Amino acid sequence: MRLQGVLFFPVTPFGADGALDEAVLAEHLRAGLAHGPGGVFVACGTGEFPSLSPAEHDRAVRTAVRVAGGAAPVVAGAGGPLGAALDQARAAAAAGADGLLLMPPYLAQGPRHGLRAYVEAVARAAGIPVIVYQRGGVVLDPDTAVELARVPGVAGLKDGVGDIDRMARIVRAVRREIGPDFTFFNGLPTAELTQPAYRAIGVELYSSAAFGFVPEVAAAYQRAQHDDPELAERLLAEFYTPLVELRSRVPGYAVSLVKAGVRLRGLDAGAVRPPLVEPAPEHLDELARLVKTGLALVGAGS
Repeated sequence: MRLQGVLFFPVTPFGADGALDEAVLAEHLRAGLAHGPGGVFVACGTGEFPSLSPAEHDRAVRTAVRVAGGAAPVVAGAGGPLGAALDQARAAAAAGADGLLLMPPYLAQGPRHGLRAYVEAVARAAGIPVIVYQRGGVVLDPDTAVELARVPGVAGLKDGVGDIDRMARIVRAVRREIGPDFTFFNGLPTAELTQPAYRAIGVELYSSAAFGFVPEVAAAYQRAQHDDPELAERLLAEFYTPLVELRSRVPGYAVSLVKAGVRLRGLDAGAVRPPLVEPAPEHLDELARLVKTGLALVGAGS
């Protein structure tokens, strides 16, 4: 599994009856794949992983594998209670997923060797590459990161903490002990805003929440970082920074705004599930203005 370019985290659409809408998910995936993402991360955080039933999780992963058709690697979310994580890992592998994004265990926290045992169990059950997600209760030091990187099947680390000093030491330690092929990526919400700092410590790969609803903008920013620094700076100043400020106003907006953005672009992905909440009307208006601004900056239509 080789990841490169912008990483796409699709939403999980729900119909009027509240059930998973596989047809809308397929349309959402096709719209994103048209812009060449380096990987599709289905049923993960933006896809409301904690709210999905086992059957919904399986159907979402199978839909992504079918629609991607090998055009990009498909990585499925897994995690939480060990029994659930093992079932998700096996089901994702059976569905044809290329890898897993392993979320932190919920509530229960153990010592370092307990976390290693959790990761080992899931990686063994999956039989496909596993990316460990550093966030919440999982905050690694360099030695622990190296220990997890040595677990058979563990291929990468997604950082959702944002401690650049810590990440710089982790990256150096893992690359020194494991080698250059271990995958790191910036997984902060609206990662584009912090990507210059991650690039400075050797982490080029990042996930993009914006790709879910304005893939034109996300793809243009990815190119502009190297080809058009002036455009990259304008996108940061006029689109990404205001988006981060809007996202920070209400807990859960990192997901709710993406789903609202998908709806603003004309695809009815339904509402978010509790405990997430829908954006307030004035925040939807602000999001609509940002979408318009971002698309105008990159010369794309509405």
